[in-house]
Amino acid sequence: MEEPTAHPKTTARSSSPSLGDSAKVVDVENVEYAKTSSSHDNPGHHHGQRAALQPPAWIAALSPEERQNLEKKLKRKIDLRLMPAIIIMYILNYIDRNNIAAAKLANLERDLNLSSVEYQTSVSILFVGYLLMQIPSNLFLNKLGKPAIYLPCCMIIWGTISAATSACTSAAGLYAVRFFLGFVEAAYFPGCLYYLSCWYTRSELGLRTAILYSGALISGAFSGLISAGVVSGLDGARGYSAWQWLFIIEGAATIAIAFACFFVLPNFPRTTTWLTEEERTLAVWRLEEDVGVDDWVGRKEQTFWQGARMAFVDFRTYVLMVLLFCIVASGTVTNFFPTVVNTLGYNRIHSLLLTAPPYVLAVIVTFANAWHADKTGERYFHIAIPMCVAIVAYIIAATTTHIAPRYLAMMLMVPSVYSGFVVALAWISNTMPRPPAKRAAALAFINAVSNCSSIYASYLYPNSAAPHYTVAMVVNCVTAFIAVCAATVMRMILSRQNKKLARGEWVEGAINVEGFRFKL
Repeated sequence: MEEPTAHPKTTARSSSPSLGDSAKVVDVENVEYAKTSSSHDNPGHHHGQRAALQPPAWIAALSPEERQNLEKKLKRKIDLRLMPAIIIMYILNYIDRNNIAAAKLANLERDLNLSSVEYQTSVSILFVGYLLMQIPSNLFLNKLGKPAIYLPCCMIIWGTISAATSACTSAAGLYAVRFFLGFVEAAYFPGCLYYLSCWYTRSELGLRTAILYSGALISGAFSGLISAGVVSGLDGARGYSAWQWLFIIEGAATIAIAFACFFVLPNFPRTTTWLTEEERTLAVWRLEEDVGVDDWVGRKEQTFWQGARMAFVDFRTYVLMVLLFCIVASGTVTNFFPTVVNTLGYNRIHSLLLTAPPYVLAVIVTFANAWHADKTGERYFHIAIPMCVAIVAYIIAATTTHIAPRYLAMMLMVPSVYSGFVVALAWISNTMPRPPAKRAAALAFINAVSNCSSIYASYLYPNSAAPHYTVAMVVNCVTAFIAVCAATVMRMILSRQNKKLARGEWVEGAINVEGFRFKL
């Protein structure tokens, strides 16, 4: 990714490029940018920080109040088109991925004659496909530049596969369907994280990530309610079992919503046709102003492997990877939440209903935590404190059989893990804001590795381990503690780099322009 420096038109066309410069010139709203080599690509070429870029003339001429009003209008326009659509899409993404847990309570194991290990394998195998496709999918989305087409197309395919689960008659068929479901669903979540980072500044990203992830939390609440309704009302209807109706209804809903999203979602700021030219220019400049370097420019500017290489050689990628892996590992209990809640001793309908309150609380806590993280610009404590609460919840769950404290633990574990996870996701984009290909690769890679824990996690929750699931809760405690340690290391690294930036020193992997600082 090249770092643009503003020049007058005449200067840009008449002056010969200096060492490391390219002759390529981009005209945006009467301001021309001669592109120089990226601060990421050639660290040896620069020894200090570059001056801040200048805005397009019409933006520079605005008063602060006019600029603020225009930005509010733009954000409101994007929020109304983008956020409701991706929340609904993610609700269905999460339901289609995790409805097998509710299907288990609707006699899936009995009808397909599955052993406990075969059921656990059917849960795990989805994440094999899910891991394989995330990085290629995000790099392709970055190259294509058309999320409004790509994401709904993927949604139609995974909805079809989810509905087809109802036709499974054996463990082998269930394995195949689950693998391909994960393969296609992999496009959505890391793609959405990258999608949001192409529209919102670093100070806006935490709350929007929480809004996106509220889809998972809402789905956790509604999935139990939907499943309870299907199990009690449709079991045996038209010759189909309740678990078959579950897959058919939820898969069909996914396909219907996907078609609607074609007409609602924006693309990237430069490729969204229903914005005015001024709105597109302002959307692009907001992101450039945020870190001092331009974001997504066009297909020719994006390379599949350069972004991946830059993400893989940045050591901070691996610290963030450990952080996210351990948070997700400690939260794998949510993949089996109906099974865990069922250990309270209630019937299956009541157990499904009792899965809803922890997710409702999680929505509230996650929003509050993300909003405060964005308002203060702080990241570390908004991750570490929730993970400490999660450790307490897992200890309670593993050490008591009384209904009240066990359900209290369940009420705590879901909000604490999810609220920390959402802020950690925003921290990735905050720490690796440019170039977009690197950000796309880092988001996909970290999210893919973090989900590896879901492959082994299903084997921690066999029926024989109920009601304590001691091994699972111990593993959750340990990984939550490691997550706190990784967040501490990340904060120390970024704090040290911010001190160097404040002194005007070159920092590898940073945006070396005046005023840029990493969020701690």
